[in-house]
Amino acid sequence: MPTAEAIVYGALKTLAGGRVYPDVAPASPTKPYLVYQSVGGVDETTFDGLNEQQNSRMQVAVWSLSRAEAAALMQQILQALTAAPVRGTPIGAPVSVYEDETQLYGSRLDISLWFTV
Repeated sequence: MPTAEAIVYGALKTLAGGRVYPDVAPASPTKPYLVYQSVGGVDETTFDGLNEQQNSRMQVAVWSLSRAEAAALMQQILQALTAAPVRGTPIGAPVSVYEDETQLYGSRLDISLWFTV
C-alpha cells in the first residue's frame, strides 16, 4: 500500500546527490539536501468509511549554499512531482528563504498528491 511519503521519496531520491530526508535532515548534512513532510491534505472520509483515494499535502524544501542552486533544484523537484506517475499539483509557487543561523539558501513548495490505498 503506497503512502504519500513513499511516493515523494521515490520521485526525489536521485536529486541532491540522494540526500533526501523525511521531516528533518541529520546533523551537519552535506549540501545541497532536500527535506519533505506531510503537512495535511484533503480528508475524503465519509459515513461509509475511509475512501480508497487519499490526498496528502506534502511540503518539500531544498537547502543549499547558493540561491541559484536552490532555485535549480526546486525546478527539478517540480518536474519530478508533477510528471507521471506522481502528477502532483503545486499549491502556489515555490517560496525562497534564507536561514541566517546556517547561512543556507532555501526554497520550499507545497504540493497536493492523490493516491490509492
